[in-house]
Amino acid sequence: MADLVSTLTALLGAESVTSQGQIAAELGTSLAQVTVDHTLPQAVVYPTSEAQLAAVMACAHQNQWRVLPCGAGSKLTWGSLAQGVDLVVSTARLNQIIDHAVGDMTLTAQAGLTLAELAPKLAAVNQFLPLDPAYPHRATLGGMVATGDAGSLRQRYGGVRDMLIGLSLVRYDGQIAKAGGRVVKNVAGYDLMKLFTGSYGSLGMISQLTFRLFPVQETSKTLVISGNIAEIQTLTAAVRRSSLTPVALDLLSPTLAAALGSPESFTLAARFQSIAPGVEEQLAVLRQLLPAGLAVQELAEAEDQAFWHRANDYLFPAETTATTTVKAKVGLLPTTACDLLTQLQQLAPGHLARIHASSGIGTVCLEATTATPDLLTKLRSICGASQGYLVLLEASPDLKQALGVWGDVGPALALMEAVKAQFDPQHRLSPGRFVGGL
Repeated sequence: MADLVSTLTALLGAESVTSQGQIAAELGTSLAQVTVDHTLPQAVVYPTSEAQLAAVMACAHQNQWRVLPCGAGSKLTWGSLAQGVDLVVSTARLNQIIDHAVGDMTLTAQAGLTLAELAPKLAAVNQFLPLDPAYPHRATLGGMVATGDAGSLRQRYGGVRDMLIGLSLVRYDGQIAKAGGRVVKNVAGYDLMKLFTGSYGSLGMISQLTFRLFPVQETSKTLVISGNIAEIQTLTAAVRRSSLTPVALDLLSPTLAAALGSPESFTLAARFQSIAPGVEEQLAVLRQLLPAGLAVQELAEAEDQAFWHRANDYLFPAETTATTTVKAKVGLLPTTACDLLTQLQQLAPGHLARIHASSGIGTVCLEATTATPDLLTKLRSICGASQGYLVLLEASPDLKQALGVWGDVGPALALMEAVKAQFDPQHRLSPGRFVGGL
């Protein structure tokens, strides 16, 4: 398909087009593991402006090319296997801050800006974007929205869609559309922004995003509480019923807790951020709720920050491959999270797991063995019995095809198909990657 490469080179310039032979090294991810037939697309293109992105999408539409959107590629292996991708369009070079309204605490930036690049610029004015996604050093703003990847801070600040107040997108045919704005109270396009959160690039290419920001708190401390699962469950329920406002409240499996330097027991990690007296008051209230016999470790400042960073690194290490490890996203009723951890410990004692205690959303990491398919089937059934789900994030292509990535989504699929038909009627964006093969 030499015409594709030559056409895009004429459109963008050779410096913005990577041909098939250079793709694997360029992205740092084997695109052959993302497609059903294990073949690489013909090219990856890197637009440097929204206008260029629109031109690429219009060209792809005219030539009937199937497009796989991506950012820096950190989560390119998430989602179902793509079907017959001709072209990868990356936003990695759309990485500029468009507007930072410090007084209004809002930020508009291009989709390819990474959180790692953004964070120090916000910290300079004592602000931050409260997202702690997987692979934070490579995660782009657009990628976090496309995958709905928020992290532990969702306990206090909500998910990605709760912070997203505006976006610009390029449709399948190259048309540019906008929703929301730079004013926090502006609700125009509200549904569209929620629609694109977690859509895995199946509805359009996100080009710009506007987020609400938050002030960096004066003090940050964490209590790491370990012990018997029954006592941890009792404590977790008590915290949820109390007036405490932790910014993060996570349940950890014994193996993950031990890797983080805590006892190898079921663990609840509660993080508080505020002015110093406020944090101390909340810690005191939490200590009053503790059942007898639990081990307690208090982490402050550097130790506090390192603990949460290392938890992410253990769950999402850069060197992990889908041939050795399987990662799944789970969601279930928060009241049954401890029950899931108990059953996980019985079925796969060496697993790593973290579940956000108030939302019931979490991550499970398993060693890839011949027993893994049966184990995942059991876990999916357990989650389903609790009105929840299990989604395969990272696994071998064979395992994804055998088990299915998304599981049963029920009657919601018909609505998703109708939305897809409106936004991508020819099914050429992220073909096959989303729920139900959308």
